[in-house]
Amino acid sequence: MKVVIIKYNAGNIRSVLFALERIGIEAIVTDNPDEIRAADRVIFPGVGEASSAMKYLKEKGLDKLICSLTQPVLGICLGMQLMCSHSSENECKCLGIFDEKVLRFPESGQKIPQIGWNNITNLKTYLFDGIPENAYMYFVHGYYVESCKNAISITNYIDNYSSSLHKNNFYAVQFHPEKSGEFGQKILENFIKGEIK
Repeated sequence: MKVVIIKYNAGNIRSVLFALERIGIEAIVTDNPDEIRAADRVIFPGVGEASSAMKYLKEKGLDKLICSLTQPVLGICLGMQLMCSHSSENECKCLGIFDEKVLRFPESGQKIPQIGWNNITNLKTYLFDGIPENAYMYFVHGYYVESCKNAISITNYIDNYSSSLHKNNFYAVQFHPEKSGEFGQKILENFIKGEIK
């Protein structure tokens, strides 16, 4: 099983690597198109700002490459947001894998960004095999995707929103499975070792 983590100018790659090591997976961190295409599973993580991340992806040709992948791909946090069509963070056009807009949480008296543990509900797809409804995951984000047809989990912060998405071979989670303890580790294991249904 060849697992690749896409290398670009958005952090949290090291924590994803350590989480994969805990389940016995040695991943390759690369921006090499041939290595990415040859992978059995691709992880597209990220922490940072959408427009600068998209600029880097375009400069490296990774924007077109990611959209062309046919193996299972998992976006994490900023990776999920970049897989949508548009981000209101500096009004940035994104990859368009999911036809959804990324919005900033509205002012409501609650802290923005959302930082900390929150639960996920309405779980769908093999990604969540063995994960109970209302399991808690670790979130850090000030932007979100509204509840939509591609949602495979829902979370409430200020309002209900899509905390995970799925379309064809593309999966994405807003939370950080690599920082979400036993259940987060199980999600990574499902993505890499599970039977795709």
